[in-house]
Amino acid sequence: MRRVVFNQKGGVGKSSIACNLAAVSAAEGYRTLLIDLDAQANSSHYLTGLTGEDIPTGIADFFKQTLASASTRRNRADIYETPFDNLHLITATAELAELQPKLEAKHKINKLRKLLEELDEDYERIYLDTPPAMNFYTVSALIAADRVLIPFDCDSFSRQALYGLLREIEEIREDHNPALRVEGIVVNQFQARAALPQRLLDELIAEGLPVLPVYLSASVKMRESHEACTPLIHLDPGHKLSRQFVELHQVLEAGA
Repeated sequence: MRRVVFNQKGGVGKSSIACNLAAVSAAEGYRTLLIDLDAQANSSHYLTGLTGEDIPTGIADFFKQTLASASTRRNRADIYETPFDNLHLITATAELAELQPKLEAKHKINKLRKLLEELDEDYERIYLDTPPAMNFYTVSALIAADRVLIPFDCDSFSRQALYGLLREIEEIREDHNPALRVEGIVVNQFQARAALPQRLLDELIAEGLPVLPVYLSASVKMRESHEACTPLIHLDPGHKLSRQFVELHQVLEAGA
């Protein structure tokens, strides 16, 4: 199963959700791989503790191979073994931004799908963390994936952006990947005592949008998790937010 976590709006917790769901998946015993496609490399830092030039080239090396090779030989990406059992990572670096126009010019949009088809032999669950933009890497991920999770942070701007995002995903499904489906909208940084978030969610649910039933709470524990470079399931498995990620993972697996 290949799952993309994507929203064009920044600051909605995309990398946090991708990494923590992948960590829960691995802790549950699934052979799990996370692919970081964002030049900001937030997921790569979160799962390795490395920064800047210390982060392995990872997915950028794979894309450079595709540009250099005119043959049909298999191009592979180096896989990083995280400190967490069953959880592997293909890292991102700032070099992705430089590679993007070259990849677009050479029409390499289907190369990631071919890589994932090979990786399916080794991994039961593949998560893809994408940039906060509908760019080459995001479209590549949506073409390569089975499912999309959309983080949503309960404000009116996010709501308007959500409608446009759903339309764009549907276009990609129709034009490139008929197997792609929106698995659900992940409510993040939820404040249970505030009236506006609940009202927005009630309206989205009334419209028939696939809002997932587990809401991820706003918590300083997530910042602590980032600073420790340790997913919540390993940092504090008994914390409310950790339990919510486990419950969200169970909901997703039940619908698999």
